[in-house]
Amino acid sequence: MARFVTEPALRWSDMDSFGHVNNNQYMVLLEEARVAMMFTVAAEAGLPGFREGVVVARHEIDYILPVTVPADVRVEIRTEEPGNASFALAYEVFADGKLCARARSVLVPYDTAEGRPRRLTEPERAFLRRWQD
Repeated sequence: MARFVTEPALRWSDMDSFGHVNNNQYMVLLEEARVAMMFTVAAEAGLPGFREGVVVARHEIDYILPVTVPADVRVEIRTEEPGNASFALAYEVFADGKLCARARSVLVPYDTAEGRPRRLTEPERAFLRRWQD
C-alpha cells in the first residue's frame, strides 16, 4: 500500500471550547499534509508545477473520533487515478494510532500567469500514481 505519510503538529489553539480539535482545523491538517506532498516532495522530484499553482475544487470529510491536544497526529494520503485536468487525494487522519477522520479533496492544476486551469503533465501524473493503493 503506497501512501504519503506526514505528522503535522497540533497546537493548543486548534482546540475548540469542548476541548477537541475544531472541525475547521482538520482542513488545516489536511492542507499541511498536502503541501508537504505536493510542494516539497514533488519539487524535490523535479516537479515544480504543483507549487506554481493548484486549487481545491472540492473537500469532503467524515469525522470518526474527536482529537484532543496533546496527541501524536499522522496523516496518510493516497491518490486516486488522476484525470487529465484534475486529481483526487484521499486522507486518513490518525491520533495516537486511532483513525479519527477520513477526507477527500479534488484538486485542479492552475496556471496562475494565465489565470486558468491547466492539464496535468505526464510526469505529474506519474508522481501522483506513486501514491496510489
